[in-house]
Amino acid sequence: MPDQQYDVDAWERREQSVLNVVPYVSLGLATALGLLVDHGSPGRIALQAGLSAAAIALVTYMAVLHRDRLERPRVAGAYYVVLLALIGALIAMNGMYGFAIITGYMHAFWLGPRWRALAVVVCAALGAAAQMGGILHIDRGALPVYLLVFGVNVLLAGGITLFAWRVSEESDRRRDVIAELADANAKLEAALEENAGLHAQLLAQAREAGVHDERQRMAGEIHDTIAQGLAGVVTQLQAARQARERDGDWERHLDVAQQMAREGLAEARRSVQALRPQSLEESALPEALAEVAGRWTALHGVPAEVRTTGTVRIMHPEVEGTLLRTAQEALANVAKHAGASRVALTLSYMGDLITLDVRDDGAGFAPDRVAPSADGGYGLTAMRRRVARVAGTLEIESEPGAGTAISASVPAVPMGDAG
Repeated sequence: MPDQQYDVDAWERREQSVLNVVPYVSLGLATALGLLVDHGSPGRIALQAGLSAAAIALVTYMAVLHRDRLERPRVAGAYYVVLLALIGALIAMNGMYGFAIITGYMHAFWLGPRWRALAVVVCAALGAAAQMGGILHIDRGALPVYLLVFGVNVLLAGGITLFAWRVSEESDRRRDVIAELADANAKLEAALEENAGLHAQLLAQAREAGVHDERQRMAGEIHDTIAQGLAGVVTQLQAARQARERDGDWERHLDVAQQMAREGLAEARRSVQALRPQSLEESALPEALAEVAGRWTALHGVPAEVRTTGTVRIMHPEVEGTLLRTAQEALANVAKHAGASRVALTLSYMGDLITLDVRDDGAGFAPDRVAPSADGGYGLTAMRRRVARVAGTLEIESEPGAGTAISASVPAVPMGDAG
């Protein structure tokens, strides 16, 4: 396509170069032939040469040196009238100047569409007069022949001129279309460059968001596994020290601490590898909750009852892991702050939702007045972020002296549906 376009443009440039020399060739040939056959007085010959020179000078000045001025309709009209007047005067003096009328046909293109037809008619009339031997040779007897020649000129020269105009207009339209396409292509390239920049920016933002999300995930996993496990180990070691001083069963507390350390280490490794909790690998969510509650009861001596309602279904690992970690965090908060004598966990399968309710009869608190604790206060924030990550909601109901109820609702996404 570019090579073809280059060939067409090169051909048009050659064509324009040829058309630029046609007026000189036609006027030069007409002048040479006119002077050759005219045996008039020296003054007549000098007048012909002068009019020819004037016509050539006019064409050179307007159609070659200052072509842009012909874009103005009045200037083009004035130029054309003077050009035809000079050619008409030459034809009146010598019929050989009929060769110059081709310039009249060509330069009629500079006129507006409604004036071009009139220009063709005038040129045909002057050409017919030249073909009859000159304007002065047309008498009444030769008028029918002149009219016939005039009609033939109008048909032939007018048809050829009209065809040339159409070709030129189509060429101009094609050139405009190419220019518009080039402009559109340039804009498209600019848009592609801008889109590439935006794409790179979005990738950078996505990487930053991914890093942030991964940090949040790791923070939650560390809090739910390592931090809580270490807290349990510390509690058991403190209990072992106290039991030893009283000659109690300090070895049992050491064994529990050792077991908790091992479990915490295993969960930490699974967290780093973004794997689901070990308890969910070995059993369904209700059983995993019962296991977590049982270990918590054994550790803290507070009964934790687990109840399941609805039809149990295997959910997506992210959903089940979120509910299990939420239960662990809620129980950890009860142990730290509630001073409760009883805890109840209810897992409900309800159509397109799964809810986990954790209720205790402890001291309670004012949720709108909760401030970060000395150790970071990550618990409630971690639960909210974790539940929100799977498009769920977390609600907290509590007041001082009336216990606390935490309710997590998440979409029931079945196993195999990634989202």
